[in-house]
Amino acid sequence: MRRSRIFYPRSRPEIIDQFLRFGTVGAFGFLVDWGTVSLLRVPAGLIAATLIAYFVAATGNWCLNRVWTFRLSAAENQHMVLQWLRFLLANSFGFLLNRSMVFLLYATVPLTVHYPELALAAGALCGMVANFNLSRRLVFRAQTPETPLELVQMAVEIPAAGLTAPEPEPDLSALPDNGIRTHGRND
Repeated sequence: MRRSRIFYPRSRPEIIDQFLRFGTVGAFGFLVDWGTVSLLRVPAGLIAATLIAYFVAATGNWCLNRVWTFRLSAAENQHMVLQWLRFLLANSFGFLLNRSMVFLLYATVPLTVHYPELALAAGALCGMVANFNLSRRLVFRAQTPETPLELVQMAVEIPAAGLTAPEPEPDLSALPDNGIRTHGRND
């Protein structure tokens, strides 16, 4: 079965290498997240600082993932601002997992209000796997879709199961009609 060109790398060792790089970038992002919360906590408040810090860290992570983690598959023909926006959009599910855990811990574990890095670390771990998969499949792909049909095919492909959208039927309307029917019987 034909595999899409967008899910590079294909081998397990390459995917594991990407995941380890993604985790390393995520650790750096955690430090940026923590530093930003620490800097903005007094002037902006803990909640606002936590929300702002996510976007600061996510931007740093996008940059590092672009040049290091997904360097072989981050298409150079993608406009950087659009790719950054696609990164934020694709990782919105990871954002929800991440910040939901952070705010849940702030609300239920008083220690995390005094030491927000504990909540931030738990949140980062909650969103990491989702963010890796979404970044790999939707943001840093080897090729951007050239047609709406290719975009739809990319959207419905399920690589783990080896399932892809069916190939489009060829347009046979330009062929001369020689009386042979290919679909259905006419006895």
